[in-house]
Amino acid sequence: MSDAALWVAVVGAGLVCLGIKLVGHLVPEHWLAQPRVARTAALVTVALLSALVAVQAATSGRDLVVDARLPALAVAAVALALRAPFVLVVVLAAGTAALLRALGMP
Repeated sequence: MSDAALWVAVVGAGLVCLGIKLVGHLVPEHWLAQPRVARTAALVTVALLSALVAVQAATSGRDLVVDARLPALAVAAVALALRAPFVLVVVLAAGTAALLRALGMP
């Protein structure tokens, strides 16, 4: 993919996201107040964020990889399960990745 095509795709995706966000403001409020819609919206957010984290932690280009990011993600998940403060979660995950890379793990 050429650089120009990539930028067209990025700008196009940005415009589509902006359009979806603007359309969201036109949805009647009583539709969003239904418990099923609220629960689904919350789950979709979690699923999207989980997918982003998984892609960033387990891929490199088009390949699946196992490197220092996966153990760091596991440490962060444990810290979150223990209800650690967010800053501590980030520090623990970064420290884990740095330690493993210093020990030679890619």
